[in-house]
Amino acid sequence: MAGAEDGPGQQPELDEDEAAYCRRWGAQHAGARELAALYSPGKRFQEWCCVILCFSLIAHNLVHLLLLARWEHTPLVMLGVIAGALIADFLSGLVHWGADTWGSVELPIVGKAFIRPFREHHIDPTAITRHDFIETNGDNCLVTLLPLLNMAYKFRTQSPEALEHLYPWECFVFCLTIFGTFTNQIHKWSHTYFGLPRWVTLLQDWHVILPRKHHRIHHVSPHETYFCITTGWLNYPLEKIGFWRRLEDLIQGLTGEKPRADDMKWAQKIK
Repeated sequence: MAGAEDGPGQQPELDEDEAAYCRRWGAQHAGARELAALYSPGKRFQEWCCVILCFSLIAHNLVHLLLLARWEHTPLVMLGVIAGALIADFLSGLVHWGADTWGSVELPIVGKAFIRPFREHHIDPTAITRHDFIETNGDNCLVTLLPLLNMAYKFRTQSPEALEHLYPWECFVFCLTIFGTFTNQIHKWSHTYFGLPRWVTLLQDWHVILPRKHHRIHHVSPHETYFCITTGWLNYPLEKIGFWRRLEDLIQGLTGEKPRADDMKWAQKIK
């Protein structure tokens, strides 16, 4: 992997190891072709519905939050932004770890719909860069619908006095859902080496969102570390305490299931 950090706002070049990796694990890999073919019209329809509803709710809730904003809320709102980013980062890692490590594409409903993209991503890491906005963000929009709907319901039913009291909490929830909604878009940017807007590369370089170089650590086989993909802030401390490894040992001890068995099966397909 490349040794030095990319300069602020620069589009990095792939070194020889990275180029070889992309040639070996790419769109022509047998497993990648088979997994990509499982993306169905029904799945596409679900993603469209979730994206439309999610962003409609984001706009609705944002307008209400802005109308209720007061200067005295500023310290707690700033705290809510940081807390929302941290918790979203941890939850992104938990979901990413769970889908990478356990389950199978053959599972009913969730296999093809939700585990399949994780298997494809390890075989063809750049496939996500070829996904449009709907395919990239549809599943995350589905996950954040419930808190966004709950927030919209409160804005319609609670009194102004109650909303004033709840305002810092609702700002935290809103920030958490925003980071959660855009996690896979941030993840996509971490795999995009050309044509990114300058503001995105600056956010990556400042480690406000997941940096490209930082995420490369996860893509070293067998993909067993650095699972957090929103900001990546929690990857180092979780790795230092062996959080994911201890969790895997506990689950394997209780169930007898081997971590990443299904992931390795797809990686080893040759035809």
